[in-house]
Amino acid sequence: MNDLHRKPLTRRALAGLAGSAALAATLAPRDARAEGKRLAYITPGLDLPYWRTLGKGIEDEARKHGGTSTTYDSHNSAQTQLQNVQDAIAKRVDGLVLSPTDSSTAPSVLAAAARAKIPVVIADIGTTGGEYLSFVISDNEKGAYGTGQVLARKMQERGWGHGSVGLITISLARQNGKDRTAGFMKAMTEAGIKQAALSQMQTYTADEAFKFTQDMLTAHPDMRGLFIETDQPAIGALRALKAARRENDVLVAAFDGIPDFIPMIESGRIVASGMQQPYLFGQRAAEAMFDHFDGKTPPQRILVPILVVDQQNVKQMAPIVRKTTFGLS
Repeated sequence: MNDLHRKPLTRRALAGLAGSAALAATLAPRDARAEGKRLAYITPGLDLPYWRTLGKGIEDEARKHGGTSTTYDSHNSAQTQLQNVQDAIAKRVDGLVLSPTDSSTAPSVLAAAARAKIPVVIADIGTTGGEYLSFVISDNEKGAYGTGQVLARKMQERGWGHGSVGLITISLARQNGKDRTAGFMKAMTEAGIKQAALSQMQTYTADEAFKFTQDMLTAHPDMRGLFIETDQPAIGALRALKAARRENDVLVAAFDGIPDFIPMIESGRIVASGMQQPYLFGQRAAEAMFDHFDGKTPPQRILVPILVVDQQNVKQMAPIVRKTTFGLS
C-alpha cells in the first residue's frame, strides 16, 4: 500500500506513539556522546569487600548509560597501581575512576592521565595534588566520631570509662585514615578515655588484625575498647578476642560493613560501625564521569553520607545498607 492510501492515525494511535517515544527516550542513554564509553576503575585491593562493592556500583551505573567499566586490582602496591593506569591508557579507555593506594600516590596517576587527556574521578581516599573532575568522599571524621561516641557510651555503661582503647587503622598516609583516626579520638578525648595502642594496616586482612589485637591484649591488659577502621579485618580482631577469652571484656567498634556485621551488631559483638556506602560511591563516581561525557560540569566534591549503625537502629538501617553498603539487590 502506498502513502496515498494510508488511513489517518487516530488520536489513540497518536497517543500510543507518543508514549512509545517517551519510553524509548527514558530507556536510551541520556546523550549519544556518552554511549559506548569505557571506564577503568583503579582500586587499591579487591581483597576488601568495600572496593568490590564500589566497583559494582561503577559497573552498574556505566551500564545504565550504555557504557562499560573494567576493574583493575592494585594489590595495595603503588607500582602496580601505576602499571594498571598505564595499561588502561594503552587500551584507550575514555575515563578513569581512581581509588588510590594512598593519597601520596594519586598525583602520579593523575599526571599520567592528564598527559593522555583522560578525565579522572577520585572515589574515596583522596590525593595530595593533581587535577581531576570530581572527588567522591564521605565525611570520615564525622562518621568515626559518631562511631566513637557509641563505643564510649557503651564502655561507660559497663563502668569501663577508665579503661583504654586500641586502634587498628587504615594507612595514615591516606587522608581518610587521618580523618577516621582524628574523629574517633575526638570522641575518646571528650569521654576521658585514653589510647592504649595504634597499629596501621598494610595488608588489610583478618589475619593481620588478629595479630595486632593479640599484641595489644598482651601489652595493654587494661584495654576495654577496640576500633578497627575497615570491615574484613574486624573479623580477625573478634577472632583474637575469642581466642584470648576476652570477647566479654573488650568492646569492638568498626568502620565500613559486610553482611556478617548485621547479626554481630544485633548481638552486641560489634557495638557500632560507621558504614560508608560504597555502592552509592560507585554510582556517584560514574554519574560524574558520564555528566562530563554529556558536556556537563559535575560537582568537584560529591559528599556521600556515612551511616552509624548500632544496636538501636540496626533493624531500621538494614534494608538501606544491604543495597548501598553491601551492594546486594
